[in-house]
Amino acid sequence: MTHLQKLRKISILKWGSSSFVGNPIGSFYFAQKPRLYRTKKSVKTENGGSVNEDIKKVSVSTRRQAQAALSEYLHSTRNLQFIDADSMSKNSPFFLQNILKRVENEGDIGSSITRFLRYHPINEFELFFESLGLTPSEYSPFLPRDLMFLSDDELLLENHHVLFNYGIERNNIGKIYKEATEVFRYNVGVLPSKLQAYEKLGLSQSVIRKSIVCTPYLLIGNVNEEFVKVLEMLKSVGIEFFWIEEHLLKKNSCNWRMMLSFLSLLSEICCSEEQFGRIIREHPELLLEGSGDRALTLIGFLLKFGSTKNEICSMFQQFPQIQVEKFILNSRQCFMFLNEIEMEAKEITNFVRAHPVLLGSCSLKKTNSLLNALNVGKKRLCEYILENPQEMKKWVMGSRVEPFSNSVEKERSQKLKTKFLIGVGFVKNSKEMEKAQKLVRAKGCKLQERFDILAKAGIDRKDVCEMVRACPLILNQSKDVIKTKIDFLVNDLDYPISSLISSPSYLLYTMQRVKVRLLLYNWLKDQGVVEPMLSLSTLITCMDNIFEARYVNLHPGGPQVWQDLKKQNCPKK
Repeated sequence: MTHLQKLRKISILKWGSSSFVGNPIGSFYFAQKPRLYRTKKSVKTENGGSVNEDIKKVSVSTRRQAQAALSEYLHSTRNLQFIDADSMSKNSPFFLQNILKRVENEGDIGSSITRFLRYHPINEFELFFESLGLTPSEYSPFLPRDLMFLSDDELLLENHHVLFNYGIERNNIGKIYKEATEVFRYNVGVLPSKLQAYEKLGLSQSVIRKSIVCTPYLLIGNVNEEFVKVLEMLKSVGIEFFWIEEHLLKKNSCNWRMMLSFLSLLSEICCSEEQFGRIIREHPELLLEGSGDRALTLIGFLLKFGSTKNEICSMFQQFPQIQVEKFILNSRQCFMFLNEIEMEAKEITNFVRAHPVLLGSCSLKKTNSLLNALNVGKKRLCEYILENPQEMKKWVMGSRVEPFSNSVEKERSQKLKTKFLIGVGFVKNSKEMEKAQKLVRAKGCKLQERFDILAKAGIDRKDVCEMVRACPLILNQSKDVIKTKIDFLVNDLDYPISSLISSPSYLLYTMQRVKVRLLLYNWLKDQGVVEPMLSLSTLITCMDNIFEARYVNLHPGGPQVWQDLKKQNCPKK
């Protein structure tokens, strides 16, 4: 089973069957509401961490003296490396604030802290974790119960030094500790070997550093297969590591398995590696947002409407400069709009498949607002959208919507009608054209599709033109009605489709009239009392009393059959 088939199956299980009109489709992502209230200002520590306003109240001179005393204690008394002691003292404002609260506020704050630390041992793990960028609430679960001194946890310091010496900033080391704690339990030599394993893949230390910070679990177990396969797929289409470093690793975190799923599906959808590579290079947001999860959701949405691989690939090639999440939200809102104006399910399906980029680019106003602003009914709006899909761009949020002009629409319809009638053989400005214009009440945009129904049924286009010129009124019949009458004539009565050429007026009469008369005629043929294949106009156009005298009374049982057929096919008044 291909990735596309799997996703189609998941979309069906997740969103239900294809009977979608009236039911919002799919599962979609929505951004959180922005915070509308102020928070306390903060200052930054040397490694980029934020500090509460209360800590900021401590004077710079006092803070520096306290930091120097704390650093001296950690280095000289606790025998920590100077670079560690210095970092811990300068990047642990909460811990330092607690100490300052407990010492006497004398002139020499440094001496006060030195005396305090001499008789009050501190939990160095709190100080260490805070210097790595973790807040007290974040590092509290990691504090060892039976240890206070960092020197008692040699593996923690060893692996910390490996990461720091590899070029990873201390606050990022804190992120790694929080998400992959077991890395700091590795025996000596294990962590460097894992870093070297990634270097052997041809990755630079810069890429490795950013990859590890982005997804710390890369250091757990063997070389991560999903990570390697993502890099291989990108490299196979000419996307080098510098592109990955520039785009991919700017994210705070990556789900390589999700990225691999999206890339595998995209490569299956695209016709060539060239298309695949161009889409990723030109639209990196498809891979970056949610590690490809948003793009997978979009593909699932389109599959729900039966979109093909080529249609989805074409959509990605034309993808606008917009967040994928916003694109999905717009598409869903446009679908709901088409549903709310009561567009037919089949037309919605075809419209979504034909115009996915248009739908994803438009943030439409609410349906009721649009209907009021356009001053139009739902049916007419459906027809207008199908004929002019790009007009939806004028109905987005923040735009001024102009109401429909009846005169403009009528003029446009009249032009289309004139163009069509000239096309079937009417002479412009002739009496016949003037008469046909009055007889044909259908909108100009509907005429060609009704003409095509007759042509597709098997009548030569030249003959259809003659039928229209002889009886323009047949164009007032909807395409569904024309189909029904042709189907009854050909399949139920076994008349050849060519019989319509000489009797186009057959299409003007109701199905009840047609059925009753032609079924009676068939019965009379079976009784052998009438000639076979009489013209349709002879049977259909005459009045009821003439038809009864001319045909019904030809057989003694005719009147009874006539009455029975009328009961079966004519609705009761």
